[in-house]
Amino acid sequence: MDLAAIIHETWAELAARRGAGQVADYIPALARVDPTKFGIALATPDGQTHCAGDAAEPFSIQSISKVFVLALALDRHGPKLFERVGREPSGDPFNSIVQLERDHGIPRNPFINAGAIVTTDHLIDDRPVDEAIAELLALLRTIARDDTIMIDGEVAMSESTAGDRNRSLAYFMASFDVLNNAVPDILNGYFRQCALALSCRNLAEAGLFLACDGTDPVTGQTVVSSERCRRINALMLTCGHYDNSGQFAYEVGFCGKSGVGGGILAVVPNRASIAVWSPGLGDAGTSLLGSAALRLIAEKTGWSIFG
Repeated sequence: MDLAAIIHETWAELAARRGAGQVADYIPALARVDPTKFGIALATPDGQTHCAGDAAEPFSIQSISKVFVLALALDRHGPKLFERVGREPSGDPFNSIVQLERDHGIPRNPFINAGAIVTTDHLIDDRPVDEAIAELLALLRTIARDDTIMIDGEVAMSESTAGDRNRSLAYFMASFDVLNNAVPDILNGYFRQCALALSCRNLAEAGLFLACDGTDPVTGQTVVSSERCRRINALMLTCGHYDNSGQFAYEVGFCGKSGVGGGILAVVPNRASIAVWSPGLGDAGTSLLGSAALRLIAEKTGWSIFG
C-alpha cells in the first residue's frame, strides 16, 4: 500500500474545501488563525512519516493534549485516578456544568473539560505546576523527536481570558472535594497544556506509542503499559469527540481525539498514528475537513479498529 500517495491524494481531493467551518473564535488567539490551513501526517511503526499540505506548521492542539496528560497521570496514580473521574461518554457538550451537578462533582470522562481538569490536578500532584508542565513537555519532545515543541504563551493567555466556564467547573468540583490542589494552580497548568503547539508531523509521531501497545517504536521508550494503552484508546474511541464521538466511530472507525484548534489525532492500533489539522469546526467542535480526511483515509486503506 502506497501510504504517501494516499495522504497526498486525500489532501488534494479536499483542498478545494479549505476554509469550511467556523474557527473557535471564543478563544481570541484562535480567532485569528488562517482558516484555509490544512495538513495531514501519518506515522507508521517502522519509523516512516508521510505528510501533505501544512503538516510542518505548529498549531494549538488544545484538547488533544488531554491524551498525553492522561497517560502521565495514569503513570503516577494508576487506577486510583478513576475514583475521581469516570470512563463513560458524556453525551453533552465538552464544557457542560449541568452534568457535574447531576453526578455530584465527578466528571464523566477524562476528555471533557471537567475531567481533564481532574487529570491535570493528578499530574501536578504535590509539586509545583512548572515541574508538571516540564514533565509533559519533556515527554512530547522525546516521542515527537523535536526539542522545539513549546507552549504558545499568547494562546495560554487567551485560554485564561476566555476561561470563566472552566473556572466554574473547577470551583464546582472543588466544592465536592474532588480536587487536591488549589484551583488557580490547576487552571494554570490546564490552560498551558491546552496551548501546546505541535505540527501534524509532531502530533502523528507523538501519538505513535498508542498504535504500538504503549511503546514508541522508534526510541523503544515505554510510555504506558500495554494495558493502559488499550484503556486510553478505548476512551479516545468512546469519548474523544464529546457528543460527536459515536458519529466519528461510525464514519471513521479509528480511535481519536479532537481539539478546537482544528486538530485531530487518530490511532489505528498496529498500523499508524494520523494527525490532521484544519481550523474550521463543525457544530460539535471537531474539524470539518479533518474529519473528512480521516474518512477518506479509512476508505482508501481499508483500515478500521473493527476489523
